[in-house]
Amino acid sequence: MSLLPAGKRLAFAAQGERLCLGVWRAGRWIVCPYGAVLDGASAKDQCARCAQLDRSRSVAADTMADDPRPYGVYLAYFGPGLLKVGITAAERGPARLVEQGAVAYAWLGRGPLMAARRAEALLGSALSVPDRFAKAAKRAARGALPPVPERAAELAQLHCAARKLPGWPETLEPVEFACADHTELFGLDRIPGEVAELGGMTPGAEIVGEVLTGVGADVYLRLAGVGAEVGVGGKAGAGTGAGERERGAGAAGGVAGAVAVMDARLLSGWVLGPAVGEATTVPVRAAARGAGEREREREGMGGQEGLF
Repeated sequence: MSLLPAGKRLAFAAQGERLCLGVWRAGRWIVCPYGAVLDGASAKDQCARCAQLDRSRSVAADTMADDPRPYGVYLAYFGPGLLKVGITAAERGPARLVEQGAVAYAWLGRGPLMAARRAEALLGSALSVPDRFAKAAKRAARGALPPVPERAAELAQLHCAARKLPGWPETLEPVEFACADHTELFGLDRIPGEVAELGGMTPGAEIVGEVLTGVGADVYLRLAGVGAEVGVGGKAGAGTGAGERERGAGAAGGVAGAVAVMDARLLSGWVLGPAVGEATTVPVRAAARGAGEREREREGMGGQEGLF
């Protein structure tokens, strides 16, 4: 986040092919021995074989049960009704919550890895608390967040319910409720209600704009561009010239001043060079709506609200 402060101008282009990053070992990346080329629209930065090797010794994949480090169990808030449970190595502090773009969070307990895993599973089975949310749902919620006290109250309610559950792991030390909010850290007040999405890079594609803020892997940009409308599925607007369509592989350039969100994970594996144009040429599409937004729309229409 410190590398992309608000107001910073970005103007870069993808060069060559997007290559697998390899395997993370001993604090560094080991080059992919296969030289695998990755899909520019995928957030995955490894080929299938490197990812499989990484997961052969991974806490996330439950293939590293002997990790002796203490772990923290947390509750993360992404928006109304979007609360999840997760674990992270205690030594990492809140880094995992920042990476995920959690709007607010609270610690639930600390202890050995397997005790933390049991607590995570307990909340999932007894309270139906998920351990992940789709990117679209988290993005949609950021545009209409309730005040901080309401977020804290929702977290506190779940924290209290979790602590009352029978079967709490004996070796997991409970942590008193304390809500940490990321409004200021993420600059959430700089995110407008209407935000488009940037698609994946292709060779020669360019992104030009000004950073508004960053939330986890998402970077919000005010796009530079002229004569194109934000489309759905990357279709060019009526004002886009033939040269610009060719350069962007059929993508829509952003309307000057329009705000779009970019998943920075889509940049990994590319060699980035300076942009030669003055407009974004990757696909710009209308943001996908999250479940909460669809439910609010149904309520406004008088339709029956879904159960889940």
